Amino acid sequence: MTDTPISLLGPAEIREIAGRLGVRPTKTLGQNFVHDGGTVRKIVRAAGITPGERVVEIGPGLGSLTLGLLEAGADVVAVEIDPVLAEQVERTVAGHAPDAADRFEVVRADALDVTELPGRPPTALVANLPYNVAVPVLLTFLERFDSLERVLVMVQAEVADRLAAGPGSKVYGVPSVKAAWYADARRSLTVSRSVFWPVPNVDSALVALEHREPPSTSAAREQVFAVVDAAFAQRRKTLRAALSGLFGSGPDAEAALRAAGIDPSLRGERLTVGDFARIAEQLPSAVHPAGPAGTVDA
Repeated sequence: MTDTPISLLGPAEIREIAGRLGVRPTKTLGQNFVHDGGTVRKIVRAAGITPGERVVEIGPGLGSLTLGLLEAGADVVAVEIDPVLAEQVERTVAGHAPDAADRFEVVRADALDVTELPGRPPTALVANLPYNVAVPVLLTFLERFDSLERVLVMVQAEVADRLAAGPGSKVYGVPSVKAAWYADARRSLTVSRSVFWPVPNVDSALVALEHREPPSTSAAREQVFAVVDAAFAQRRKTLRAALSGLFGSGPDAEAALRAAGIDPSLRGERLTVGDFARIAEQLPSAVHPAGPAGTVDA
């Protein structure tokens, strides 16, 4: 950590900065600025950040969480799509944490387009993700940056539940399985609506993910994810029916499922990521789906 606590952004300063910039976060896009320093420090502690660790932050906004990460001693690279906010977060760091400015840099880009980051590979991702892109951004970074050992993201509480859900849960679906390909996920702290400006219409929660190796399989990730997408496209269908298009027919899908050791009458919500991998191994060799990692239909 830094020798002295950094002065974090408070409600009055956030409103003043936003007013000066003409920035008004929109509930439609799920943009909400955290204005409570206690919450910021609680998030950083939950992330387990160690001094000198390389951390990537997505959507730093005005810099509330950024300052907390720098206070913990992290080297921070922030990805910000809005040029006005990208410039402001640099000013925020320069004004509130000048001694830590050399540990901070901004990448001006859409997080979904980022394929590489400057400096050392990040070992942690910590972010307050906009609700409307949270899952695609998370899955994209898990796919592209295998150096990530830990992730702690703040998302809509409902999304947090889905990401952390296990087989058999009513909210288990595409995001649950795809996240499980990369990591073990668990729902962490619930975050009060009152710490945001503007106050969101939904509850927020933290999701913690710890990296683990994908299931051992001869199938490509794209093939496994194609099976996952098909299985949950119509949740009420049995796997035999849901996968008939992918395998060519109902009988072919049933044969593939039986070869994978899966009951064709089950639904996708009962299967683990390893089960989906075994099914993908049965795909015809001519089938090489290449869908985006961020597909999240559930």
